[in-house]
Amino acid sequence: MPVGKLHHAAVQYVCASAQAKAIDILMPNLSEEEERIFRRGRNAHGNHVPRNSNPRDYRAATGLETLFGYLYIQGENARIQELFLILWNHLQPLNSPEN
Repeated sequence: MPVGKLHHAAVQYVCASAQAKAIDILMPNLSEEEERIFRRGRNAHGNHVPRNSNPRDYRAATGLETLFGYLYIQGENARIQELFLILWNHLQPLNSPEN
């Protein structure tokens, strides 16, 4: 795959809007503690939102990153894999060879 096309495909998964969609997918599967950690990260005060993101998506993405960081620090690698598997299975149509 050409580098430009690969970059475009990667950005579809890591941009703020994609991460905001990811947390919407994961929310029903989170424990109360995980939801609390997500909300704490989402509600953290930040002064800068990138110009190509809307504030809601950017804050949701920050909360998702906070959740994964928390799970990593806690050594919950199996839970991280479980959550990524949920996302992978939900996004499988994007991973098909036709795209």
